[in-house]
Amino acid sequence: MKIILEEFPDLNDFQIEQLSKLKKIYSDWNNKINIISRKDIDNIYERHVLHSLVIAKFIKFNKGTTVLDLGTGGGFPGIPLSIIFPDVNFILVDSIRKKIVVVDTIVNELRLKNVKSEWSRAENLDYKYDFLVTRAVAKMPLIIEWSKGKFNKNSNNHIPNGIIALKGGNIDDELKNIQQKKIVDIKDIFDTHYFLDKKIIYVPS
Repeated sequence: MKIILEEFPDLNDFQIEQLSKLKKIYSDWNNKINIISRKDIDNIYERHVLHSLVIAKFIKFNKGTTVLDLGTGGGFPGIPLSIIFPDVNFILVDSIRKKIVVVDTIVNELRLKNVKSEWSRAENLDYKYDFLVTRAVAKMPLIIEWSKGKFNKNSNNHIPNGIIALKGGNIDDELKNIQQKKIVDIKDIFDTHYFLDKKIIYVPS
């Protein structure tokens, strides 16, 4: 948790309380079903929470923005982002029902009023949104295909509506035919070894 407070010193007491609960909540759930890898539980604040919150360093979502978290799994990046941005609307989506059950329980426990969830496959979604965020492993061309026609026309943030994906490893192949994109090395934002090969990929809608 210390690493979060160092990077986000302006959090209020309620946000700190919410974030502080995450390790215990996820540890408890992991004993029932495998939400995140066992070896990551001890490093949850760096590998899951901070990794999710790098999006908050890339963009400060304005009040009223709608963000869809595709393939949210156990709620990343959506839950940490919804804590940081209480005035932003988040829709957390996953095709695996038990993961959405976990997300709903965590949302209730943290009293997050700005989150709703959906058990659905990406191609079946019927939402309009400003940004799609994801840590899922789907390739970028597929994510772009799934989100066609789903973005709101008007942008109310300092960058145009679009996809913000957190990726790792070699992604040259999946990006080579995408003309408009911005790639940000996370190691330039958070100086820890874990983020050496991790990137933010932004593709405007």
